[in-house]
Amino acid sequence: MDTLQILTYLVWLVASVTFILALKFLASPRTARVGNQLGAAGMALVVAWTFFTTDGMLANWWIVVVGALVGSVVGVLGARRVPMTAMPQMVAIFNGAGGGAAAVVAVAEFLRDAGAEGHADLLPLPFIIATLLGAIIGSVSLTGSIVAFGKLQGFIAPRPVKYPGSQAVTAVLALALLAIGIYVAVVVNSIPLFLLFVILSLALGVQLVMPIGGADMPVVISLLNSYTGIAVAATGFVLNNYALLIAGTLVGASGAILTQLMCRAMNRSLFNVLFAGFGTGGDAVAAGAEGEEQLREINADDAAVLMAYGKRVIIVPGYGMAVAQAQGPVRELMDLLLAKGVDVQFAIHPVAGRMPGHMNVLLAEANVPYDRLKEMDEINDDFADTDVALVIGANDVINPLAREEGSPISGMPILNVDQAQNVIVLKRGRGTGFAGIPNPLFSNEKTTMLFGDAKPSVEALVSGVKQA
Repeated sequence: MDTLQILTYLVWLVASVTFILALKFLASPRTARVGNQLGAAGMALVVAWTFFTTDGMLANWWIVVVGALVGSVVGVLGARRVPMTAMPQMVAIFNGAGGGAAAVVAVAEFLRDAGAEGHADLLPLPFIIATLLGAIIGSVSLTGSIVAFGKLQGFIAPRPVKYPGSQAVTAVLALALLAIGIYVAVVVNSIPLFLLFVILSLALGVQLVMPIGGADMPVVISLLNSYTGIAVAATGFVLNNYALLIAGTLVGASGAILTQLMCRAMNRSLFNVLFAGFGTGGDAVAAGAEGEEQLREINADDAAVLMAYGKRVIIVPGYGMAVAQAQGPVRELMDLLLAKGVDVQFAIHPVAGRMPGHMNVLLAEANVPYDRLKEMDEINDDFADTDVALVIGANDVINPLAREEGSPISGMPILNVDQAQNVIVLKRGRGTGFAGIPNPLFSNEKTTMLFGDAKPSVEALVSGVKQA
């Protein structure tokens, strides 16, 4: 082993340690920024070392520089210009980009080795297996992420999109990919068959995500993130790059754990999420048990007085707060209530919003203290001793239908908002949530509705609390 190889292993080791520490720091909002910086520094170290030590890299430096410049511009614009409401879409696209890059590397490596002069019928089996895995998982992640982006952005109907025989088509695609993969691996390294394998993998990604409803997109995004990590790990094996292998493995494992936690938060299996077609995203009227006329409205001044003279207020944020960019006024409302001696906490449901941790990120952006953000299991028992539960744009995560047998969300853990003494719901209109089902909480006798966009509604509450 020469000196260069020893130094390369040392660089990979240092980078791998930064990746592991980055995940550790990302576990808390307080240290997440440091975690991001550590992970970025580790990857920058690997990229720079690879660029200056790999044969032929300097001769084609312009390709790397152009790619780095394009990627940097896209990354900076995405980080600075994409609103927080569109962050799930950006995450989906970035997932897809990572998977697509892994698939491209797999294709390039296979075409180079299988088309090399004097190539025998079969390449080493471990190489072929890793290449096939990188191609199929990366391709599925790419097209699946594009579909997820389309559903979240509204380019594609958020409801489950199915057609007669769709499951049979999925099964045929999976069997065809298995058969082609085995043939390419153990019979002959056919370039045309490999390219067909990639094309069918791209089609499978679309076929797998289209039947999933928009309400399940947070789970799908975390699952696709895991896919991307596995594809990158396979690419690391193909390229004999241990740093890439470790980074991909960490992303794949963390994405799988997050997917499991998201499913547990909804009390549903991953199979149910992928194949049950839950979440219509419809616009049906959210009538109560006796009908829409049972909804009781409240004005901002009365709602403000109710909160200002209470002892405890729990704020439940949802996607409506994100859409309206109301986190700033929410922070101001919290400060005013605290100044009046009201205990204010935030109840965070694991799947509130459109991606894992969506509400935490929004509220942290508004400098809401982390110790006031309470997870569902931590705060659910406190609703019974709460004077006012203020719901800002949340729907499905507070729906009591989850406690009833036979409902579409039966068994899904929810925030116990209906146990509070008073419930004030800020809502844009009378439509259902992303899951497309009515919410009887809205017609509950202790619930009042403050209709309108969340930001001006919260600003009106702020004015009311100041005058109370």
